[in-house]
Amino acid sequence: MSKRTIKILIILTLAICAMGLGAQMLPNPYGPPIGVESAKKAAAAALAEAVKNHWNMAVAVVDPNGTLVYYEKMDNTQIASANISIEKARTAAQFKRATKTFQDQLAQGGPNLRLLGLPGAVPVEGGVPILADGKIIGAIGVSGDISANDGQCALVGAATIK
Repeated sequence: MSKRTIKILIILTLAICAMGLGAQMLPNPYGPPIGVESAKKAAAAALAEAVKNHWNMAVAVVDPNGTLVYYEKMDNTQIASANISIEKARTAAQFKRATKTFQDQLAQGGPNLRLLGLPGAVPVEGGVPILADGKIIGAIGVSGDISANDGQCALVGAATIK
């Protein structure tokens, strides 16, 4: 074999290995969109957690595209939480990760401040992807209290869907 052929084979081998490694590191793939009944179930669990802890919350469930599927707000929840819960859910669905990930990265400062320039990214805990069979079928967003409590409710809601 010529040196050129060997170089090409090495480059191809490295490229194939890199593609395989990259595929393993990708977040969960998208699946079919969450239905209304499942969205209501997730929201009910999140709101039950809020009621248990005496927190007033708004909860939104979106499909993988970020389209609103279900929304509910408790009495006396701050008005801003209506839109914030929807945007947290959209962020979690469209970026395939919990909004807490962005919050934690921003807290580190430095180059992570670039996250502030991502259109549609809400860097506040409370948005969580909803998985079924390892695929993202939607996301839940919760707002109304401190972000850690929002996140707690969102995790409870997302965990009800298998």
